[in-house]
Amino acid sequence: MTRLCLCEMCSCGRHRCPHQPTTLYTKGSQTNVLTEYTEKYPAYKGHTHPKSLKPQQVYKTHQDMMEGTTTFRTDYIPYQVTSRPERPQAEYKPKPGEIDLGTTYKQDFNLYEVQPFVPSRPKERDHTMNAKLDTVPTYKEDFRHWEISRRELTKPDMTYHPPDAKFGNSTTFQDDFIRKVIVPRESYKPLKVAKLFNAPFENVTSNKLSYVPHHVEARYVKPPEEYKPSGHPFQDLTTHRQDYLGLPGQLPKSCKPEQLKLVSNMPFQSNTEFRESFQQWPVSLPQVHKSVEYMSPTTHMDLTTTSHTDYIKHQIQPFVAAKPFSLPTKSSGSFQGNTTMRDDFQPWVAQRQGMIRKQEEIQRSSGKMEDLTTFKAHFIQHEPQPTLSFKPHNAQLWTNDPLENETMYHTEFTPKRISMCPASFESPPGYVFDNCDDQGHLFFYKMTSADRIESPKAMALTA
Repeated sequence: MTRLCLCEMCSCGRHRCPHQPTTLYTKGSQTNVLTEYTEKYPAYKGHTHPKSLKPQQVYKTHQDMMEGTTTFRTDYIPYQVTSRPERPQAEYKPKPGEIDLGTTYKQDFNLYEVQPFVPSRPKERDHTMNAKLDTVPTYKEDFRHWEISRRELTKPDMTYHPPDAKFGNSTTFQDDFIRKVIVPRESYKPLKVAKLFNAPFENVTSNKLSYVPHHVEARYVKPPEEYKPSGHPFQDLTTHRQDYLGLPGQLPKSCKPEQLKLVSNMPFQSNTEFRESFQQWPVSLPQVHKSVEYMSPTTHMDLTTTSHTDYIKHQIQPFVAAKPFSLPTKSSGSFQGNTTMRDDFQPWVAQRQGMIRKQEEIQRSSGKMEDLTTFKAHFIQHEPQPTLSFKPHNAQLWTNDPLENETMYHTEFTPKRISMCPASFESPPGYVFDNCDDQGHLFFYKMTSADRIESPKAMALTA
C-alpha cells in the first residue's frame, strides 16, 4: 500500500490540505522549543528551597459558642420613664368695670369748628348748542398770507447742450494718412466651369473587351432521404438491467460502539464537602422592641380659644365716601377735526424729471436688406450627368463539386478521457484514511485488489 497526501492525490490543482500552525507553536508539546534553558541547565543535588515565613492565609473558625452580648447591652441600665407633667392653664376671669380707652392725643386735642373750603374758580358749565360753530381763531386772524416769489438760483446752468454744427477738427491720423486706390490683381486661376463636348462618350474598357461570359449551370440540390422505420424490435436492455440480478445481500455492519447506559441500584450520595465540614451553631434571635399601644381619650375635646371667648362684637356702619362720582360729559355736536396744518397746507403738483438721452449720430436704414451675394449672382446651374458603374454584380458562384469539410483540428484531434479528481470526494474511492500530522496534511493509503482481500481492517474502513 502506498501512502499519499491529499495534495499529491489532486490531479486538477485546486485541492489543498487544511494547513495548521507549525509544531513549534502547538499547545500539546511537552518540551519548550523556544528556549534551551531546561536542557542545558544542570540540576544540583541536595539543594532545598527555603521555607517561607509568611503565615498561611487560612481562615480559623472560632470553636467556642458565640455570645450575643455587646458593650451597649452590658453598660445599659434601663430606667423607668414617666411622662412629663403638664402645666395647668389658669382659667380666664373677665375684670369687672369699664375699659378706659382714653389717650394723650384725645386729652390734648382741642376741637375747632372748620368750614368747608370754597374754591374761587367758577364751575365749568357746558353750553351745548345744535348750531354749527362759526369762529375764527386768533392764528387765522393775525396771520397774513404773503405772496412769496421763488428765489432765483445762483448756481450756473451746467446742463449739456450738444452743438448743432458738425465737428470739424481732424486728428493726426487723418492728417498723416494718405489714402491710396487699391487696384485688383489679375487672377490666373482657371475658371471652375464644366466643359461640355459634343462628341459621344467612349465607355469601352479593358474589362469589357477581355471579359468572356460563360454559361453557368443550375446548382445541384441533393434530394432528401425518406425515413424508413426498422422492422427489428427495439433493444432497450442496458448494462444495469443485464448485470443486476436482484439477489438479497447482507447489510453492512456498523463499526460504531454501542452506547450502553450505566444504571446502578446504589442510592445517590448527596453528601458534599460543605455539608460534611459545616458545623451548625446555635444563634439566639434578636429582641424585638414592642411599641406602646395607642389609647384614645374618652372625654370630649374642648376646641374653644381665648380669642373666641373674649371677643366682643360691635355694630359698626360701613364707610361712606364723601367724594362725588365723576360722570363723563358727552357732546351731541359733530367732531371738528380741522387743524391749522390742514387748512394752510396746500399740496404741490410734483412731476418726475424725464431721463436725459443722447441723440443717436448714426441713422438707421429703413429699407429692406438686399441679401444677394456674388455667389448667387454669378452661379449658373447645370444639369449633372450620373456616371455609369462598371462593377460586376455580386452573383453567387455555384459548383457541383462536394464541399471539403475536413480541417487540421478534425484530422489531428485525439479524444482524451475525462477523469474526476479523487481529492474532490470526502472519502476518495480506492483510498483509506490513515492519519493527520501536525501541519494539517491528510494521508491516505492506496488500496489494490490483493490488499483489499488480505487486510480486514481496510475492508472495515471502506465499509
